[in-house]
Amino acid sequence: MAGRNEGRLQRWEVALVKAMLGTGRYNDQQILAHFTRPTRTVNHREIGEIRQEVRHRAARPASDEQLAAFLLAWPDVDPDTGLSVRGDELLLKAREAMIAAVHTFNSAGLTFRAEIFITTAVIAWTYLLHAWFARAGVDYRYREGGQVKRTANGADMFWELGRCLRQPGNPVPEGARNNLEFLIGIRHEIEHRSTSRIDDALGAKLQACCINFNEVLQTQFGRHFGLERRLPLALQFVTFDAGQRDALKAGRTLPPNVETMMDAFHAGLTDDQQADPAFAYRVAFVPKVGAKAHRSDAAIEFVKPGTDEAREISRVLLKEVDKPRYTAGQIIDRIQADGFPRFNQTAHTRLWKELDARAADKGFGRPGDYSGSWVWFDTWLERVRAHCQEKAERYRADVPAGQP
Repeated sequence: MAGRNEGRLQRWEVALVKAMLGTGRYNDQQILAHFTRPTRTVNHREIGEIRQEVRHRAARPASDEQLAAFLLAWPDVDPDTGLSVRGDELLLKAREAMIAAVHTFNSAGLTFRAEIFITTAVIAWTYLLHAWFARAGVDYRYREGGQVKRTANGADMFWELGRCLRQPGNPVPEGARNNLEFLIGIRHEIEHRSTSRIDDALGAKLQACCINFNEVLQTQFGRHFGLERRLPLALQFVTFDAGQRDALKAGRTLPPNVETMMDAFHAGLTDDQQADPAFAYRVAFVPKVGAKAHRSDAAIEFVKPGTDEAREISRVLLKEVDKPRYTAGQIIDRIQADGFPRFNQTAHTRLWKELDARAADKGFGRPGDYSGSWVWFDTWLERVRAHCQEKAERYRADVPAGQP
């Protein structure tokens, strides 16, 4: 576990150790037992160094009341994980926040599930990285002019998730970082705004966020802290055929600002980065029929990568999730079919240059599969359609030829 911080007592613990030494009732081994926990072991030498004032000489001992409260609550641990409620507070909060995010998303009857999930999951990841930085000895407070920045009420200002992800050496892999940066971008777009339902469009990203969190949690802090026991398989009341799914998707229009942000973010990633399961985790569900009844009862089957079955599933998934793309000619054909026959190649070229529509941050399209080509997304098709509706007198058939 990279970055593990063995034997480092926190300031509040040093104060309690000094208070216990001051009573004369505890030897070093007895004191040591009060501050050793699954996520952190303390070398007995450190207790001796505090007793001999080799270390922490300036630290003041805790009061009698503080020591009594500590001993009365000890061992104050989470029954599910054995984590110290105070000493492992960041890790406990991280786990509970992600559990809350998933439970909320899976709850029936909620309208803004994706928005609530993203907000809570960002909190979970922030606590998880703060716990990792604290263990690694990284000061994750903002500083200005060498001084710790504070809020208006005097509290330390800690790094937000985006800043945590930029810290060199952090334990989040590239695919998971891309996933989180995408979700942070979505959060900025939906913050304080009313949105259409976006759950269907973000499902693969949200699933990847959960899996990535659990993987980093287990890899960095221990497999026994994983969340899979607390978050069982979600059951569904319905099945979907292709027609039902198309009808469902037809009623789920994304806000233009969210769709533009998504297109722009995807345009900035390579195909390999977009295909990384840590960025977007996609699962294909198929009715499973086995030769024996007890084998047919399994709801989930894992397919080995590289097999014919895995390649076929990949082919189906890629066909389903790949964003529709249009050439300039296809855009023009669709617009002309809408009743704007005078919208031609010249008009199309003039429009995209006026709007700088090929800029990466616009999210209207991306370079094609061969050199010099360009393909457009649905967002551009809708923008062109809106332009033609605004300038209907210019592009409809009843306009005299040559009129601008």
